[in-house]
Amino acid sequence: MSSSATPSTVERAFGAALYADTDATLDTGASLLAADPASDAELARRGAEFVAAAWRRGWQPADVVRIVRRDLDDVHVRLVSALILREDRTPRGPRWAAQLDELDADAEPPRTDRFTHATTVLELYRLLLRLPAIEPLDPPPPRQDAPHDSRMLGRIRALLAKAEATGFPEEAEALSAKAQELMARHSIDEALLAARTHAKDAPGACRIGVEPPYETAKAVLLDAVAGANRCRAVWNEPLAFSTVVGFEPDLEAVELLYTSLLVQATAAMTKAEAAQRAGGRKRTKTFRQSFLAAYAHRIGDRLATVAEGQVASAEGELLPVLAAREVAVTDHMEQMFPDTVTTRMRGVDDAAGWQEGAAAADRAQVRARPPLR
Repeated sequence: MSSSATPSTVERAFGAALYADTDATLDTGASLLAADPASDAELARRGAEFVAAAWRRGWQPADVVRIVRRDLDDVHVRLVSALILREDRTPRGPRWAAQLDELDADAEPPRTDRFTHATTVLELYRLLLRLPAIEPLDPPPPRQDAPHDSRMLGRIRALLAKAEATGFPEEAEALSAKAQELMARHSIDEALLAARTHAKDAPGACRIGVEPPYETAKAVLLDAVAGANRCRAVWNEPLAFSTVVGFEPDLEAVELLYTSLLVQATAAMTKAEAAQRAGGRKRTKTFRQSFLAAYAHRIGDRLATVAEGQVASAEGELLPVLAAREVAVTDHMEQMFPDTVTTRMRGVDDAAGWQEGAAAADRAQVRARPPLR
């Protein structure tokens, strides 16, 4: 008569800790692992399997790190970063490679006693085990970026960084305006080149974190930036990100501009809030919520006006190229997300916050791109 194999220490620890949420079960699993040093190799191997399973469910390195940072602690972020770097150093496209490059190569968690380390590992594996399947992102078509393209993106990043850092609105406006001009030139040149060479250019997608607090206003801001750059954004509130669909040069512009505007909005909000407090005001949360909601709303109006002006000024071969790209982006978005719903911002009832946010949006630099040519 045959008998089943005795479960390993790791299997018994997982059985105790990973499928329940209580501290008691976690302690039981951690105690088993702490008492058996011979289980360490299998425990590490199983971690690599959890990371690989996340990739199969549509997750990417930045997505996993972002949700671990949101739900757990820094020690878990360091642990999952080390797991990711050990699991697979073969990038799956340029965005994947960039995400790996952003991870800390020395991300190993600090040395602790065996029980504490085992607890940390089990908490991380519990989260990884429960990651839901999300929409997979296909890598963008391979391109050979010319040195000119790389230099232009470098200049755009540098200009926006200076705009965010300066304390002088006029200087920020000039720097951001120049960055916008370079973004437009880069995007338009790419679109025309693809059309003229009949390149196999197709829409792709990227995910951008949209995290609490005030995440609804941030998602609205990102949606406005995406629309102005001929992209579409779909917000996943429970997982704290938006998926932006568009052509690669436009996705790059959305990432850069959204990040810059969010930094500008936060700085303006902090300054306005300080002035409110100096006047004896104490309702910080409602002020911030209303500020960011107004900022997103006003920026959306301004960006929509800019986009309409761009279409109206389009001439020659560019207009049908942009029209075809818009259809392709919409089709790709609908294939990825056949069922979407709209949402509303709530808790926007602070008049002072709304006025300050709208004024800050008016000061933010979203100057129209040069006429399309």
